[in-house]
Amino acid sequence: MKDWINRISQIVDGTDSDYIKKTGKLLLQALQLAEDVSDEAFFKRPLEDLQALWQELYRPMLPEHYEHDFLYPPFAKKLLGDELGALLSALYADLYASISYALQQDTKKLALLAELFVQSCVECRAEETEGARARNVRRTMAAFYHDNARAFVESGVRAMVVPDETDVCHRILDGQCDLNDLRYLYRYGCHIGKNELEMAAYLNGLSDEEIHKIAATYVGGYIKGFAVTGKDITKKKTVKVEYPVGFERVVREAVELFAKEGLSATFVPEAVLSFTGRGNGKRGVYTSSPNRRFDFDHKDDKGLYQSAELNQRKLAVLEECFRQNETAAREHGGPAVIEVFGEASFEPMPESKNYTYTAEQNQENVAYAAKSGELTNRFIPGEERSFTIIAFPLPEIGGQFEEIFREIIKVNTLDYELYRDIQQRIIDALDRGTAVRVRGAGDNVTDMLVRLHGLTDPGKQTNFENCVADVNIPVGEVFTSPRLEGTAGTLFVSHAYLGEYEYKNLRLEFADGMVTDYSCDNFKDSAQGRRFIEDNVLYHHPTLPVGEFAIGTNTTAYRLARDYKIEGKLPVLIMEKTGPHFAVGDTCYSHAEDVPMFNPDGKECIARDNSRSLLRKSEDEEKKAEAYFHCHTDITIPFDELQCITVLEADGKETDIIRDGRFVLPGTEELNVPLQ
Repeated sequence: MKDWINRISQIVDGTDSDYIKKTGKLLLQALQLAEDVSDEAFFKRPLEDLQALWQELYRPMLPEHYEHDFLYPPFAKKLLGDELGALLSALYADLYASISYALQQDTKKLALLAELFVQSCVECRAEETEGARARNVRRTMAAFYHDNARAFVESGVRAMVVPDETDVCHRILDGQCDLNDLRYLYRYGCHIGKNELEMAAYLNGLSDEEIHKIAATYVGGYIKGFAVTGKDITKKKTVKVEYPVGFERVVREAVELFAKEGLSATFVPEAVLSFTGRGNGKRGVYTSSPNRRFDFDHKDDKGLYQSAELNQRKLAVLEECFRQNETAAREHGGPAVIEVFGEASFEPMPESKNYTYTAEQNQENVAYAAKSGELTNRFIPGEERSFTIIAFPLPEIGGQFEEIFREIIKVNTLDYELYRDIQQRIIDALDRGTAVRVRGAGDNVTDMLVRLHGLTDPGKQTNFENCVADVNIPVGEVFTSPRLEGTAGTLFVSHAYLGEYEYKNLRLEFADGMVTDYSCDNFKDSAQGRRFIEDNVLYHHPTLPVGEFAIGTNTTAYRLARDYKIEGKLPVLIMEKTGPHFAVGDTCYSHAEDVPMFNPDGKECIARDNSRSLLRKSEDEEKKAEAYFHCHTDITIPFDELQCITVLEADGKETDIIRDGRFVLPGTEELNVPLQ
C-alpha cells in the first residue's frame, strides 16, 4: 500500500482541483487504514477514538454536510458541469468502498480503486473541454468495470456458497471477539452509527435465554421452510446469513444452531459499488444508512457507464464463477435474513438524483435480471432451496424502542396452532369460491375481483397456503396465486410503505391480472409520481401481474403498530400480515412452481402458477424469458380502510370473511380481540 500512498499523495499535492484533493484524501485515509488495521493494536484504541475517526471518514456523507460536498450531485454539477459533475460524483461514491476494503484487508480491491482514481485523474486534464473530459471519465469507468468484473463478481459468488473462516464476519462471530467490547463493530469497515452501537449494547443486556429464543425462532423458521415444502435439507451444507451490524450476539447463537443442523454459515457484505448494486436495498451484512438521501441520489449511478456489452460481460463472469463453484452452489440452501425497521421517514427528491436510467437501459436491466436469475436458479435450483426472514426494530424507532422490541418478539412467537386452525377455517370458505371481491371503505376506492383456480378434487386440493411461522416470520396469512384472466379492478392505499419509501394515495389499475395504470400523490407533478412507481414498484417493467392475493390475520401486529404509531415504519414482512394484500410481480413460488406444496391438513396447494409463470415451459425462448419478473412487492390494505372481503361461489352464494374491517366468518372471532 505504501507505493499507492506515495503515488496518490503526489497527485493530491500537485493539483489545484478541490475534487481531486477531496477524493484523494479519502483514498489516502483508506490506504493508511489498511496499513494500520494489519496490527491488532488498532482495535485496542479507545472507543471514543474509533468513533471520532469514523465520524471524520463519513463526514461528507452525513446529512449536515452532504449538500456542500461533491458527493451531492447538484453540488458537483454546479462546480464541474452537468455531465462531468454527475460522473465524478458517482466515482466519489464508489471510492467510498475503499474504507470497507481497507478494514476487510482486501488489498486487491483497494488497489483497484486506487488505480481507478489515478486513471480518472489523468482523464481530467485541465486543457481539455468539460465535454471531452466527461467522455474520457465515462470511458475509463466503463473499461475499469468491464476489465475487473471478475474481481467484483467472483468474490460475491464465493462469499455466498463457500464458507471462509478468514472473513471478518467469521472472525467476529467465532468467539475471537468479546461482543461486550463494542470496538469490534469497527472491524466491518462500514458506517457505524447510533443504531449499531445501541443495538449491540441492548442485545448484550438480554439474558442467554432471551437470545436463544430469538435465534431459535429465526433458525427454526429456516428449517421448517424445507420441511413444509418437502425439500431435503440434508442435501445442503451452507446457509447465507444476512443480518444488520449490531446483531452479533443473536447471530453467533444462530450460527451454532445452524451448525447443529449440519449447515455452515456464509456471509456476503453489503454492496458498496454502483457496479454491484449499491443503494438498491439493504442485503447481506449491512448497516443502517448514514444518509438515505445519498442512497437514493446514487442508486442508479451504474447507468452513467452501463452498456449492453458490460451487462453481457457481467453475465459471462457470473456463469463462469458459478461453474467454478458448482458443487458448493448445489449444496447451498438459500438465505436466512434478519431485517430491521424504524428508521426516520425519508422523502425522495428526484431533482437531486444523480442519474435516471434511459428506457433502453431499463430494458437492458430487465434482461440482465432475467438472465442472472436464470443462472442462479440453474446452479442453486429453486426447487431445492428455501429461505426465512424475520424483522426487529432499530433503536432509531424512538424512546419506546425496548418496549417495541419485546412486543415484536411476542409477535414473532405467537401460537402456531391457534393461527393454523383459524386460518384453516378461512381457507375452507375461500375454497368454495370461484372468485373473491375486495372493497375498500370510506375514501379507499379499492374494488378488486380476484379469480381463483378451479379445484378438480376439493377433498385433496386447496387454492390457499396456510402460512404459519416458517419462511415468513411472523405467523398470520393465507395466500394464493390468482388466475390472471378475469382478475381486475382498482387497488388503492392511502399510505403504503414499500421498501425504502412511502407512497401517498397509491393507486393501481388491473385488467386480466396485469397492471394497466398507476399513480401516487408523492409529487406535485403526476409524471414524477408515475416515474417513482416505475422505478421502485414496477422495476422498469411496462406492466406486472398480480402474483399474490392474501388475507393477513395477525391482528396482534396490527394493534402493535397502532398502539405505538409505527405503521409507517413496519417492514413489508410484518405489514403484509396486518391485512389483506396484493403483490405485483412473481408468485410466491417463483422458480419452485413444480414442487408440490401441502398445507398442515394434507391438502395440496395447487395455485402455484399463473399464465405468465407457465411461460417457463414454452419452447419459444423469447416467450420463456417472459415467465419471470424477478420482483415481488406486497401492498397491504389496513383493516380500517376495508369494507369487505367476500367469497363468490358458483351458485351465486356470497360469504363474508371480513365485513366493516372485522372478521365475521364463524370461528375467526378471536382475531377481532386486538382490533377492539
